Amino acid sequence: MKIAIYPGTFDPITNGHLDIIERASKLFDRVIVTVAVNSSKTPMFTADERVALVRAALKDQKIHNATAEQFSGLLVNFARKNKASALIRGLRAVSDFEYEFQMALMNRKLAPTITTVFLMPHEKYTYLNSTIIREVARLGGDVKDMVPTAVHKALQQKLKNL
Repeated sequence: MKIAIYPGTFDPITNGHLDIIERASKLFDRVIVTVAVNSSKTPMFTADERVALVRAALKDQKIHNATAEQFSGLLVNFARKNKASALIRGLRAVSDFEYEFQMALMNRKLAPTITTVFLMPHEKYTYLNSTIIREVARLGGDVKDMVPTAVHKALQQKLKNL
């Protein structure tokens, strides 16, 4: 079984992330979407909320060979533990490449048997990222067409409570 890990903060998951997951799900038998717990970031949603939103999005999109889990620590250790052969990384623009290339080389050094696979989202999602979604939503902009339904509802609820 070919297993891939798609790591990220997913705060929140966007339609661009889902596009990458759909593409990866056609290439691998199983895709584990790993919601990172990063102490240097202050996310809008808790790790448990982010995992729940990813799971809801996967269910709504009927991506049956993808699951969501949270993790902290070294990604290659999580990948080894789950017997993954690949790490999925999305590239939206040239500006993403330098950082992702460095990370891919470091991961290859730490775990030579795990391959990094770069996937590009559909061009209609290249401008999307979680930071922009949060900011537009905070400022009252409509992000309904940019995020899964569960995320849109969760953003509205979260911002109402702030």
